[in-house]
Amino acid sequence: MNDHLHQSGGCIWAMPGSEPGSPEMEPIQANPAPRRPRILLAASGSVAAIKFGNLCHSFSEWAEVKAVATRASLHFIDRTSLPKDVILYTDEDEWSSWNKMGDSVLHIELRRWADILVIAPLSANTLGKIAGGLCDNLLTCVVRAWDYSKPFFVAPAMNTLMWKNPFTERHIMSIDELGVSLIPPVTKRLACGDYGNGAMAEPSLIYSTVRLFFESRVQQGGSVV
Repeated sequence: MNDHLHQSGGCIWAMPGSEPGSPEMEPIQANPAPRRPRILLAASGSVAAIKFGNLCHSFSEWAEVKAVATRASLHFIDRTSLPKDVILYTDEDEWSSWNKMGDSVLHIELRRWADILVIAPLSANTLGKIAGGLCDNLLTCVVRAWDYSKPFFVAPAMNTLMWKNPFTERHIMSIDELGVSLIPPVTKRLACGDYGNGAMAEPSLIYSTVRLFFESRVQQGGSVV
């Protein structure tokens, strides 16, 4: 006794062959196509935030992207440079949609939505806040509420002596213990005029690092979505 299969609207319908002409059909749901990864990109107060639009464009060609900017980073970000479909959230948005118990809380909603968090640039100030567990703005609240079973990348950007400061080493060790992945700064002429290590990695390198991590995780049978 053979059954016949008919596909329609994303479902496969099994039609029992024992009852020719029977109107009864049993739906078998076909496997849906995997969704795009969801990347939450964030910028903190560093001159390197001028490259944030470029970073958003790189990721938005591959993934769904939402963005978070600290108050200091807005001094360097050109909002018109962002992809039109990328929403940029700021501290002012944190409670603007909350009026009563039961309303959504933005930093929690962003944490739930994102598969991967990327902070680029990560300033010395925001690094110190994260290492100390402070959460006084939208970005650091997302970090404090982050599910560390999900990937979290940072790309620091600061003056060379700030990067070499003993506090920075301690802070990097602290976030490493949380499972945060470091995309190290590079050596070049810095915005302040000094030459040395501390410049944020190029957006193309940040993008390729995160994407290779994601794709290798998928190939190994893991899942981040």
